[in-house]
Amino acid sequence: MLLYRRGFTLIEVLISILLLGIIMVALFSVVSMMRDSNAQLYTYLQKAKKVTQSTKVLYLDIIASDGNITITKDEYSRVCMEETGNSLYGLSLAKVCWLVLKEENTLARVEGNGYHLPTRYEEKVEVDPVIKHVELFDVYHQKDKVIVLLKEKHKEPISFMVQGISKPKPPKKKKPKKPAANKAVPKHQESNTTTPTIPSTTPVI
Repeated sequence: MLLYRRGFTLIEVLISILLLGIIMVALFSVVSMMRDSNAQLYTYLQKAKKVTQSTKVLYLDIIASDGNITITKDEYSRVCMEETGNSLYGLSLAKVCWLVLKEENTLARVEGNGYHLPTRYEEKVEVDPVIKHVELFDVYHQKDKVIVLLKEKHKEPISFMVQGISKPKPPKKKKPKKPAANKAVPKHQESNTTTPTIPSTTPVI
């Protein structure tokens, strides 16, 4: 007795294809969401890494300085280390300034030797943009402590403190020497200043 295997009907095949299509669309959506999520996570980690590296460089700039730190406060703080051993360009001692540029509120690091802000035409400096969309950049120097506050737009604020940075003491001004007073000459040492008289002689003719 022969048994014949019953095959799929056309309706069953169509239903299977429809279900498979729905599952494939759902799978592609999940994969796309995971890909976007990974891309956003990677971008966030890259930004976080960049911020961490930037704060590390700022920390090293401060801790390697001679304590001669100038802080200018206007809309944003500007902090300058007149001499620091933390150079990114191979300088033995560098002047480093951190300031917020107006273009996209970008925090930038400026390195050079003996320059002024704003820089002059003949002065050569290296400017490195660090973080964009900065809402707050503030620095305080009290006694031997330097406190840094940094806030990027839509990000949590960052703060850190560097200890042991003493302000250099101003050089002591030398007191001018007082001129020596004229000492009185004792009477017995006073010399007679009488001019001797020379007798006049009449020539004999």
